[in-house]
Amino acid sequence: MEKPELSLVIPVYNEEESLDKLCQWIDRVMEENKISHEVILVDDGSRDRSWSVISQLTCNQPHYKGIRFSRNYGKSAALDTGFRLSSGKVVVTLDADMQDSPDEIPLLLDMLKNGDYDLVSGWKKTRHDPISKTIPSRFFNFITRKISGIRLHDFNCGLKAYRSEVVKNIRVYGEMHRYIPVIAKWQGFDRIGEKSVTHYPRKYGKTKFGLERFINGFLDLISITFVMRFIKKPMHFFGSLGTLSFLVGLAITIYIISHKIYQIRNHIQPIRDITDQPLFYLALVAVIIGVQMFLTGFLAEILTLNSDKTSQYIILERKGFSD
Repeated sequence: MEKPELSLVIPVYNEEESLDKLCQWIDRVMEENKISHEVILVDDGSRDRSWSVISQLTCNQPHYKGIRFSRNYGKSAALDTGFRLSSGKVVVTLDADMQDSPDEIPLLLDMLKNGDYDLVSGWKKTRHDPISKTIPSRFFNFITRKISGIRLHDFNCGLKAYRSEVVKNIRVYGEMHRYIPVIAKWQGFDRIGEKSVTHYPRKYGKTKFGLERFINGFLDLISITFVMRFIKKPMHFFGSLGTLSFLVGLAITIYIISHKIYQIRNHIQPIRDITDQPLFYLALVAVIIGVQMFLTGFLAEILTLNSDKTSQYIILERKGFSD
């Protein structure tokens, strides 16, 4: 069977009202532009009739495929699973709430091909979201630009286009879907473009993200920065800090001993025992911490070499996929 030109990966969580209309919109755009495609709908533990809608779509149209999780694992898990099961030359992601426009897909494809990009990210230049979401989002986008060096205005836009080589060689976990461009860059896919896209007001359901996502987003940014730099060589991080701490402790110890020898030789009174000096305990703690961090780096290196990267997502059902 010939591979489709495009794979659409759509995470779904309690979106029964919008799914049918979204899929009709997608089919119309694909037909008008004569793009061979598959649509992978990942039901992330929905509690409404979303899976029933997906099952009906997969029965009626062969280019629709459905995946059902046993519980809500989060958007990153849905995207990661969809990426692994996609077969298209290009993979496009969009949200199921109809705030992302399928009309943008042909333009993203054209930009990806003619612009020689690895991925093209959408930019919701005009957002139809409450101020409680837009202001924190701008702050995190600013911080992410500074830390990653990637000049994107909207890292968290759900509408993105990737070459298949990108999604097959990255791993999205936790809540790292916000930082897929950062993950891609650290894996060597640094040709990243941006396109302004239309953003529509939400018509159905309610947002799945609360204020806690901004705290999680900041923690995830710190995590992804650390992991991407040191995941292959944790000894470079822990070993460097451990060596520095050990050398500081050693230097303090040499100073204390040298100072006492100087006092003895020059008959300077009073001469305190080394163990009576606070600096001695500071030096002891620095040496112990240094050794522990060095050993942590060594053990992390061993774990990295023997890491098991198998998925922990439990899939209850799959529809439309050939065995």
